[in-house]
Amino acid sequence: MIKRALLLIAILLFLVCQPALGQKTRAEKGEDTKEIVKKKRPIAIENGKFFELGGKKMLYGGENENQHFEINGYTLKDDQFHYGIGRERFPALLKPEFISVIAADKIWADSTRFLLAYAGKEVKAYSVKDLTRHEVVNDVLNGQPIMAAYCILADLGAIYERNYGDQELTFALSGYTYYDREVWNGLDGFVLWDRETESLWWPLIGKAVSGPLKDVKLLEMDRSKWKDVKWKYIKDNYPNALVLKSGQDFERPTEWNKIKDITDIKKNYSSEN
Repeated sequence: MIKRALLLIAILLFLVCQPALGQKTRAEKGEDTKEIVKKKRPIAIENGKFFELGGKKMLYGGENENQHFEINGYTLKDDQFHYGIGRERFPALLKPEFISVIAADKIWADSTRFLLAYAGKEVKAYSVKDLTRHEVVNDVLNGQPIMAAYCILADLGAIYERNYGDQELTFALSGYTYYDREVWNGLDGFVLWDRETESLWWPLIGKAVSGPLKDVKLLEMDRSKWKDVKWKYIKDNYPNALVLKSGQDFERPTEWNKIKDITDIKKNYSSEN
């Protein structure tokens, strides 16, 4: 009985370990059996993007000294930053131009993805393809400052408000991405900055992570006022919409108005409230 049992176990193990009937092993197919190593994103700290200046912790922001970010007391981790190409490399639009639905219909397929925002009688549409190039479009909708933003790495797109009480912020790309294994399935997400305070913002957690506005909320517009839709939906339902013009660029400003008093912003828009 014991011999029979051992023989049966041996036969089962042999069958389990063989390829399924009609299948070839990877080696027989001529495939490399070694594990494929994924290309690693440039790690900012390994490329010297963090440094100290005058006793302050700094993050590289560009070729000019006045472009670096002061990050004392920031809430993220050095080794989870990627890239560091400079804060003006992406053309985050400041004064976007638009075309009509009729003109845009000659460009876009019905299946093209858009972010659509509407308030009052005004409707604006931003193709995800264009947002992938700009990442941020600073705009105004029915008199309200807004921002259309999209991160291709995390596939996160949204419309945000830019007015904090009587103060208005203008956003752009910092040149960095950041990831946290506990956030958004560990995907990288672009890190933004605002020109008025030079704070850094991470949209995946919806708040500023460094600078004067640290822990202030990123204000997503009410979901009743924007949608993630296809082009066919827009042309069928909003024939008078303004559609973001493709291929825009501009000369980056070297100076910007700063907000001197952020007391009300910190008081009224803190993520802790």
